[in-house]
This record gives sequence, C-alpha cells and structure tokens, in this order.
Amino acid sequence: MIPVCHLDDLPEGESVRLSTEPPIAVFRTEGALYAIDDTCSHQDASLSEGWLEGCFVECPLHAALFDLRTGQPTRLPARRPVRTHRVSVDDSGFVHVEVAADAQAATREGSAA
Repeated sequence: MIPVCHLDDLPEGESVRLSTEPPIAVFRTEGALYAIDDTCSHQDASLSEGWLEGCFVECPLHAALFDLRTGQPTRLPARRPVRTHRVSVDDSGFVHVEVAADAQAATREGSAA
C-alpha cells in the first residue's frame, strides 16, 4: 500500500500524482476516490493534469477520455486502457493506493533487466 495524502488534502474535483513507477494519478470526484496509471495510453501525457468530467478524465494532450472506474478509453485517439488501482482510506482518514498486481510485476521485471 502506498500512502497518498490525508483525505482532507484532496478536494473534490482534484487529483494528485504519485511519483511511483509507473506514475499513478489519484482522483476525488463524485464523492469517490479513483486511481489509474497517470500516463495516457495514446501518448506520453500526464492524466493528473487533465480535466475531470464526472468519473472521466480527459487527456490534456489530445483529448482522449478515460473512465476512472475501469480505465477504459471512451474517446479517441486512445484505444488501449490504463490500469486501475485500488484506493482505500484508513480510520485516520489517510488515503492509500494498492498497486495492481500486473503493475507490480511489470515494475519488478523492469528493475531485474
């Protein structure tokens, strides 16, 4: 589990970028928290710098749209999804991200090379 921030430090409609490998973006929108890989699957752009539209984030580079709940692209030019990660809030109100297993495996493989 990766500590992110206190829930009060992530206002509704905002995001925070984690400098993990791969980078992860955590969003707070419509009363929920979502975490996805931060890099657009179409081209190298930070989704945490994009625009939130409900449960969707628009890439700031070419306007691809991703569903924060599933990571699926819903508007071109992106065709491949981004990974989603589990988000939880502990009893003290601190937000944590559990990196998806396939992302952890890719990171281990990359560091072993």
